[in-house]
Amino acid sequence: MKLVKHIANLGYGSRKQVQWLFREGRVTDADGEVLYADDAVPPACVRIDGEPLDPPPGLLLMLHKPVGVTCSTKDAGRLVYDLLPPRYRLRDPVLSTVGRLDRETSGLLLLTDDGQLLHRIIAPKAKLPKVYVATLAEDLRGDEAALFAAGTLLLDGEKTPLLPAELEVLGPRRARLTLHEGRYHQVRRMFAAVGNHVEALHRERVGGLTLGDLPEGQWRALGDEDRARLFTPG
Repeated sequence: MKLVKHIANLGYGSRKQVQWLFREGRVTDADGEVLYADDAVPPACVRIDGEPLDPPPGLLLMLHKPVGVTCSTKDAGRLVYDLLPPRYRLRDPVLSTVGRLDRETSGLLLLTDDGQLLHRIIAPKAKLPKVYVATLAEDLRGDEAALFAAGTLLLDGEKTPLLPAELEVLGPRRARLTLHEGRYHQVRRMFAAVGNHVEALHRERVGGLTLGDLPEGQWRALGDEDRARLFTPG
């Protein structure tokens, strides 16, 4: 792939705009030597305004999503893409969220431009555990763990029972819930089914990945070790 097209696909601008970057001398190699549009240089050696190019296609990001931010490209209000460099919206292939966290849920969100990886993560057969901490409006009544683990709970409007899920009591109104599937608003609907209401919800783990010390609203690209950890829940 020609360098101009590669840089354009990373979202730095249209091909015409990228051509102007070259003409203005803003595209250099690692030693600061100005590059030309027809130079054959490995992308890893290219700098724009002195900064390395963004990762190539196959990107996987972890984002610490705050409350009040929507997993969408065009809904009203703040979007998860507003937390990323603006050019990330323009990447080709498109950078998509891996599943969704609703507007009022915080925590670990994955994004990728790799369609095969996305489907591998969300595929039902993967059964990657997703761990949430819920703060509830009412005290736990005591039988929730057994009910959620039974594999017989049927959510309102559905015909297939939920897979067994593990509940750990953290306090009278606080619990950690581990799911092995991803249905619409599942955690909120599970607690609604037992007469409770989720006041706050935070996802702390997907597969073997946790947020670690990643601050709220921040993101980082994931490497090979992270990807391996994702599919090794432990």
